[in-house]
Amino acid sequence: MSFSCSECCSDLLCGEDSGILTGDWTECSSDFESPAEDEESIAGLIEEERKYVPGIDYFQRFHSQALDTSAREKSVEWILKVQRYYDFHPLTAYLSVNYLDRFLYSHRLPAATSGWPMQLLSVACLSLAAKMEEPLVPSLLDLQVEGAKYIFEPRTIQRMELLVLGALDWRLRSITPFSFISIFAYKLDSTRTYTGFLISRATEIILSNIQEANFLEYWPSCIAAATLLCAANDIPKFSVVNAEHAESWCDGLSKDKIVSCYHLVQEIAVDNRPRKRPKVVPQLRVTSTRARRGFGDTSSSSSSSSSF
Repeated sequence: MSFSCSECCSDLLCGEDSGILTGDWTECSSDFESPAEDEESIAGLIEEERKYVPGIDYFQRFHSQALDTSAREKSVEWILKVQRYYDFHPLTAYLSVNYLDRFLYSHRLPAATSGWPMQLLSVACLSLAAKMEEPLVPSLLDLQVEGAKYIFEPRTIQRMELLVLGALDWRLRSITPFSFISIFAYKLDSTRTYTGFLISRATEIILSNIQEANFLEYWPSCIAAATLLCAANDIPKFSVVNAEHAESWCDGLSKDKIVSCYHLVQEIAVDNRPRKRPKVVPQLRVTSTRARRGFGDTSSSSSSSSSF
């Protein structure tokens, strides 16, 4: 399906209101609070996850150069920068990229050497994800920070949001690796002594890998299992845990796929690992308040330099 520039820039009077996104949908992306969560629910996630990822041939299009790998990498890089700038939840960044990939699977952006269509899509996807997950969402103008080359009018972004919503059939509550991480972490560490570290480290690895197009070959449950195995490498107690153990965490996991994803993650994450093995201590329950940046005014003029 083609994407029309005129469609994006046409007038559409719709309010910038996250209320349109608050339907009675199943909360697929929230964490499970207990390791004893009903196995039937986990099986349901496994069964449904395929509906929230691009088609199986999507990542192959990058290898055949039917899709621009560098353009996607720059878009994901910008999304991660804004996520850090506003201290958004990791899930917000992942959902943004998920929306972007699912849109690109079924829609072709207009060719533009300047790169504005991809930037507009990135802003729209991040805006939708923030409305889904964040208690405080910056305005559409304030969202365009961290090297945004073009500053789009809110009405233009809203139009793009509707195009994305249509392409996704309004299914924004995606099943992601974060839907499985807590479950698998509890299965790996039934004492919950190291689950906090395992979840945090796996989350870090996932975000450091989502720019890689080859990562798209794997489904969320496989990514969660593989990244937890990588996280477990930092804890001597779990050094013997392997893909065969991970496959037993729930029905539907494939040992071969976990091994393949694990090796890919290891290759990509090696440069991001700390030089010294982190000292892991038993988990202590500490409550803290998330500090967030304020949403100040931003200029509506274009930036002279950009990562886009």
